[in-house]
Amino acid sequence: MRIRNIALALLSVAFIGVNGQEKEKEKSTIEFTPVHDIKTTEVKSQDRTGTCWSYATTSFLETEVIRLGGPELDLSEMYFVRYAYPEKARKYIMVHGKGNFSEGGQAHDVTNVLRDYGMATEEAFPGRCCAKTPHNHSELVSTQKAVLDNYMGLRKTSPKPIWYDVQNAILDLYLGEVPEKVEGKTPQEFAADMKINADNYVELTSYSNYPWYANVDLEIPDNWSHDLYYNLPLDEFMEVMNNALENGYSFVYDGDVSEKFFSHGQGAAIVPVDVEKGFAPQEEKEITQELRQDAFMSWQSTDDHLMHITGLSKDQEGTKYYKTKNSWGTKRSDHGGYLHMSESYMRLHTVAIMVHKDAIPKAIAKKIFK
Repeated sequence: MRIRNIALALLSVAFIGVNGQEKEKEKSTIEFTPVHDIKTTEVKSQDRTGTCWSYATTSFLETEVIRLGGPELDLSEMYFVRYAYPEKARKYIMVHGKGNFSEGGQAHDVTNVLRDYGMATEEAFPGRCCAKTPHNHSELVSTQKAVLDNYMGLRKTSPKPIWYDVQNAILDLYLGEVPEKVEGKTPQEFAADMKINADNYVELTSYSNYPWYANVDLEIPDNWSHDLYYNLPLDEFMEVMNNALENGYSFVYDGDVSEKFFSHGQGAAIVPVDVEKGFAPQEEKEITQELRQDAFMSWQSTDDHLMHITGLSKDQEGTKYYKTKNSWGTKRSDHGGYLHMSESYMRLHTVAIMVHKDAIPKAIAKKIFK
């Protein structure tokens, strides 16, 4: 994701967004009134890492535990990161380095780890040597990649495949050894006790270059595992989001955050008709399936960042917004680390979502779960 590769330094210093979009001098005049507000956990910062995919999806799982009647947990984001890297490395080796080995990932990278290895609390696995020190993965990424690339560079001399052991040693050194027990149970038992089942969660997208209602390999760089997404027409895609929030289900957002009118600091994301009005209640562009498709195919809308959608709100003129929990901390945010993305912004820039399958309206579910 572009955000990870070009803006980690900015995030660590000032949490100011992807492409310096937090420099607006005029404050937003948009006032948000809650319509649906789902109980969730506190906002965190991903610090100097490109692991938004884990932060967003871990927050989603924490919220699912609450929805299911469980306690308010602080789950370890780095537990999922720790287990995702070896599989990412294996695929990178098998395609002779032609694939994507980076910090980036998707929501399913968390549920894939969950399915095989369960989950852990932050206390059980802080994922760093000192729990009070901010995360910094700059060396972690480059060191792993150097080991993998060196192994492939020596393949003509038939090197021994010990890269896997070396990589695991690197992960243990930087992140720590994974725990055998979490609150007295195995990580798998702990997840089951919290009623979290990876198979209950699905990913959805909406692009016309794929067949509707099919399970498709979404062609984005950070889908390194080639997991599948159900493809819905745009109006039904939005219907799923609205139905989820109206019935107490949050969801994970994957999409573009590199637009001029996306501002973490001002707490809003819009698609204005009159850009001179700035961040103010106003008419927004009508987003059709065709406009959305053009933005995707031209790389205007890319999978920059994952966040967690926890509610619906409206502004002074009744425009609908989606309350969004970000992982850039609270220091540079007018809304405590949250922002509100308008309906037009969601229609144009949402690349994919992850949601509990029970949150999908029955008529739509019948079309995709065949």
